[in-house]
Amino acid sequence: MNISENHSQVVRYWWNKAEHSIESAQRELDAGELSYAMNRIYYSVFYAVSAALLERGLSFKRHSGVRHTFHREFIKSGLIESEWAKFYDRLFEDRQEGDYMALITFEREYVEKQLIKGREFLEQIRPFINSLK
Repeated sequence: MNISENHSQVVRYWWNKAEHSIESAQRELDAGELSYAMNRIYYSVFYAVSAALLERGLSFKRHSGVRHTFHREFIKSGLIESEWAKFYDRLFEDRQEGDYMALITFEREYVEKQLIKGREFLEQIRPFINSLK
């Protein structure tokens, strides 16, 4: 396997994690585990963005680096509408609260809407990942 094939394989790995995470979010929602569903929605978006950035030769060790570079590479450049940056940032905050703050709960309707938007987000990112074609 050459470097290009290996690179494409790693990009596809992160994209597959994004798809599996969004499906996991649906299962958690169906089970009434709203905080876990929010966690999985966030990670789905995070993995999708990680795949898209890696496709461009960019990778990071911290969530903040992924978010910052997503804003620079996709939002400020005009490739993706700014509403998706706001969505990603909101998911990050929701995940932080759900994972690390006691007594935080989410409304089912809100989680359902975020799950729908999470699926839409993946559709926005997918065209930027040549390794999936």
